Amino acid sequence: MALTREQMAQRVARELQDGFYVNLGIGIPTLVANYVPEGMDVMLQSENGLLGMGAFPTEDSVDADMINAGKQTVTAVKGASIFNSAESFAMIRGGHVDLTVLGAFEVDVQGNIASWMIPGKLVKGMGGAMDLVAGADNIIVTMTHASKDGESKLLDRCSLPLTGAGCIRKVLTDLAYLEIEDGAFILRETAPGVSVEEIAEKTAGRLIVPDDVKEMTF
Repeated sequence: MALTREQMAQRVARELQDGFYVNLGIGIPTLVANYVPEGMDVMLQSENGLLGMGAFPTEDSVDADMINAGKQTVTAVKGASIFNSAESFAMIRGGHVDLTVLGAFEVDVQGNIASWMIPGKLVKGMGGAMDLVAGADNIIVTMTHASKDGESKLLDRCSLPLTGAGCIRKVLTDLAYLEIEDGAFILRETAPGVSVEEIAEKTAGRLIVPDDVKEMTF
C-alpha cells in the first residue's frame, strides 16, 4: 500500500540528526516539521527568513504574520530567529544547511532534478530550489513514484527543465526509499505491502535491487 503524505514525512524525519539545520521545501516536505523526534534539537530554516520553524499551528495559535516560504502559517520554536531573505539565502549558498528536503516532478539516474516548470502549466516557479540544490550536499527528494496517469517520475533522463544537475542522492516516494549511485536507482526500502515488482514496473530509470531490501515500519 502506498505511503500517505504523513507517512512520507515520518520516514524523512528519521533522517534528522541532533543539531541539524534543515530546510523544508513546499508540499510534503513541510509536514516533516510535525514529526521531529521528541528531545531532538533540530532547527528548521525557511528561505523567507525564519530559523527555528515549529509545527503547524492549531486554530487558536495561528499568527497570520508567521509564515513559511510557501505562505503557510507556521509556529516558531524557542530560540528562533527572524531575518531578511538575503541573510537566509546567504546561509543556503554558504553551505550552512545540513539537510534539505525538496519535492520534485522528476528525478533521473544521474541525480538530476526537475522541480519548477511544466511547459504549458501554471506552477509556482523556482523559488529557492536552485539555491538549495547548489548549496546543499545532503538532499532528500519526496514525491509520488508515478504521475496520476501512471507515468514514472524516476527516469533515465529528466524530460522537464532542470532545477539542478547531479545533485540528488536520495529519493523517497510513496512506494520506496531509493539512493542514486553509478547511474542507477538503488532500492533500499519498500513501503509496507508494496512489492519489488510494482516498484520495478513504475521505475523507468535503471533500477538495482540488492538482496537486503527492507520494508519500512511505522
